[in-house]
Amino acid sequence: MRAGWAVGLAGFGLAAACGDAPTVPTMAARVDLSQDWQHASPGDEGITASGLVAAETDAAAIPPFRGLLVARHGRLVGEYYFGGADSTTLFDVRSVTKSVVSALIGIALRDAVLPATTTSIASYLSPSDTLDAVDSAVTVRDLLTMTSGYLWDETTGPDYNSWIVTDNHVQYLLDRPHAYPPGATFTYNSAAVHTLGVVLQDAAGAPLPQYAAQHLFGAIGVDTVAWEPLDRGTVNGGSGIALRGRDLLKVGQLFLQRGWSGDVSVVPESWVDSVTRPHFAWRTSLGPVQRLTYGMLWWVSDGNPAAYFAWGYGGQFVFVVPSRDLVVVATTDWQALSTETTSGELAARVMGVISGDVVPAAR
Repeated sequence: MRAGWAVGLAGFGLAAACGDAPTVPTMAARVDLSQDWQHASPGDEGITASGLVAAETDAAAIPPFRGLLVARHGRLVGEYYFGGADSTTLFDVRSVTKSVVSALIGIALRDAVLPATTTSIASYLSPSDTLDAVDSAVTVRDLLTMTSGYLWDETTGPDYNSWIVTDNHVQYLLDRPHAYPPGATFTYNSAAVHTLGVVLQDAAGAPLPQYAAQHLFGAIGVDTVAWEPLDRGTVNGGSGIALRGRDLLKVGQLFLQRGWSGDVSVVPESWVDSVTRPHFAWRTSLGPVQRLTYGMLWWVSDGNPAAYFAWGYGGQFVFVVPSRDLVVVATTDWQALSTETTSGELAARVMGVISGDVVPAAR
């Protein structure tokens, strides 16, 4: 998701094949995500078939919609594709990348690749990068919480589009004015999260895609990933990953299982808990989702039901509802946005399918 907010810290068709009335099974055990998804009928997993029929219908009515997948109790109960997409399509999910980077940071902290979230980013940047004293005060946590303090606007201003075409993506950020002290104010900033990926790459001594494949994706059976390349051997850690729909669903299921794949801890439980809880006092909304705020590279709603999600530009979502043991993935062709529809409007419509159709069907 690209947004330009600055806020103070205070302030799957299987559905038609089954009956509508669901049973209500017990919560599933942690599934082994290194294996292929097991399929189930919606009713067997406590989802009304009519709810998924409605979701498929509503999604098909949104021209850029490309993928809608639903997992409940660790089983794939709904998988729908539109516009020529299928289960092999790699979806460019833009800022969903940020939530992947969040998982990687948790792994790196556990393994002492990074010492702490309070660590300054300075020593992990290139010797050729020029930092002032305030740049050097920016910490890993500041980048995780979008509180780096740089003057930045990805909605009404040109900052993302200007940044993505530059030839030095880290220095571009460092050269921006300091609008707020580090750690003080939320300002959504993709360049800052890209810089966090650069920090991790330096700390790990391995390209970010390699680190992700070895420590995250391999553990959950994800073997096809595309990253957007940037300068100096880096990839776009803020908005540059492409994954298949079922693999995106695995990312959500991994977090629903608090970082576990079967009996293997992939991401520390405590890290999953921390990054998916609210870190700010402010609340906003997105379509029908209310009480929306931010965690650490995950969006968080403490509405009813509580949920957290990865959100990419133009309506890319990995949506997790712990109380209903539910994960939903939605993807769109964001490049097909028309001049009559903004990214935010498309995201709200997609969220309407998730929150208005799928979530109520899971009881």
